[in-house]
Amino acid sequence: MAEAGPLSVSLHPVLGHERARAALASAHARGVLPAALLFHGPRGIGKQRVALWLAQLLVCERPEHGPCDACASCRMALSLEHPDVHWYFPLPRPKNAAGDRLADALEEARLDELVEIREAPLRSSHSEEVRGLYVGTVKNIRAKAYKRPVMARGPVFLVGDADLLVPQESSPEAANALLKLLEEPPGGARFILTTSESGRLPATIPSRMVPLHLAPLPVADVAAFLERHASIDPKSAAWAAGLSQGSIGRALGFLADGAPTGPLEVLRSRALEIIVAATAQRASEAHVLALGFPSSQGRGLVEIFGFAEEWLRDLAAVAAGARSAVMNQDKLAELDRIVVQGGLTSFQIASAFGRVERARELTLANVNPQLVIGGLVRDLRRALARTPHAEALT
Repeated sequence: MAEAGPLSVSLHPVLGHERARAALASAHARGVLPAALLFHGPRGIGKQRVALWLAQLLVCERPEHGPCDACASCRMALSLEHPDVHWYFPLPRPKNAAGDRLADALEEARLDELVEIREAPLRSSHSEEVRGLYVGTVKNIRAKAYKRPVMARGPVFLVGDADLLVPQESSPEAANALLKLLEEPPGGARFILTTSESGRLPATIPSRMVPLHLAPLPVADVAAFLERHASIDPKSAAWAAGLSQGSIGRALGFLADGAPTGPLEVLRSRALEIIVAATAQRASEAHVLALGFPSSQGRGLVEIFGFAEEWLRDLAAVAAGARSAVMNQDKLAELDRIVVQGGLTSFQIASAFGRVERARELTLANVNPQLVIGGLVRDLRRALARTPHAEALT
């Protein structure tokens, strides 16, 4: 399928990151912009959108303090149709594809997803699918990097969520080829990688790039953006923005068709169930809760554990009297009840974080999810026990 779409459809405007964009535009104007950049920061705050903005600037025919938004190159970049701007991102592994066929299947899947993005550019940063950047993706990038550009001085490659590069799938030749491209981009080629977990990148990749940190957005700006560009009602926009941690992509994950029923809200609620079961009077709550989870495919629990840690942080804030620091303000009354009923202290709550991390490790080792959840609730009960006698009863 060819990259095609109406020029009237464009990406949503860039929100925030003004200082970073000004620095990038200045470096470009002075001819000192590095050929390989690594944008890092929390998930969903707009790193890939800033990368697309920079790619547009690089191909713009009349750049000043940024892309002009009016020339043919800018219009094609905004509609994801510029022949010299290549955007790669993690994809589900194509079925029944290997070797050269895998590379072709990944490219076809990428082009199909670009069509969907043109139609609906605003998306949650949460994905329930297992996605990765496979060896076939590296091969496709390498093949395009050595081709003559069509319009611009050189091709621009965007690789989103680069931490999802699948190392076990990559041959040494492919990995070395990617590293070579980053170290010595052919011709006028430019590379912009983004990551939310830079620690997961192979150390050799950041060493060949110039890093740029992008910070979370102000919550009020996230709420205003949701109202204006996602047509979310003010109440739901304010609620999702309050949980967003400055991330538009995260905020969208709490919503489904504008209602507070998105996949991240489901995960947040399940994580709260774990905390409630761990502080309930009856220890049997652990068994009941565990049976409500599937007995296989437990990797989806990892995000639930992230929310469990957020609930623990909020409980610690309530126990310390720092109610204004609570992120889940909509559940403040529930958090108050848990702290008072359990007589919890900040010290007790701090000791519980290690139990969540252990559950995460067990999940990544493919231990039965029901066993992991049951064990986590029991471990949390021990950590949050009011007295040694109460701990023994659990």
